[in-house]
Amino acid sequence: MKFILDEAGGGHAIQHYDRGEFTVSGVVYRENLLVMPDQVVPRWHDAGFAELASGDFQRLAGFAPEIIILGTGANQHFPAPALTLPLMEARIGLEVMDTAAACRTYNILMSEGRRVAAALLTIEP
Repeated sequence: MKFILDEAGGGHAIQHYDRGEFTVSGVVYRENLLVMPDQVVPRWHDAGFAELASGDFQRLAGFAPEIIILGTGANQHFPAPALTLPLMEARIGLEVMDTAAACRTYNILMSEGRRVAAALLTIEP
């Protein structure tokens, strides 16, 4: 699904997503991806939702966004609260949704100038 024709001017925008890939600022990625207005981090997590661990959320907290949008693949899945404790301790908000909704939400918040991060798990092809 295509979202926008070009960059949003305020940072890295998600231009397109499809099963197994994302296009961010003209670059195609075929892996889990962390997208922030000022940087893109490929392979922020090397496995699927079931393998998420507290350390993954600790790593995300280190980027210090005000909110993280977690895209959990084709369907919405909520991580166990114990896993997300590093975010709560750092006072970072977490919204969980399917990856398609996470891409759309990230673009909106990023265009508003928010310090947002989209931690996206691929939608398997």
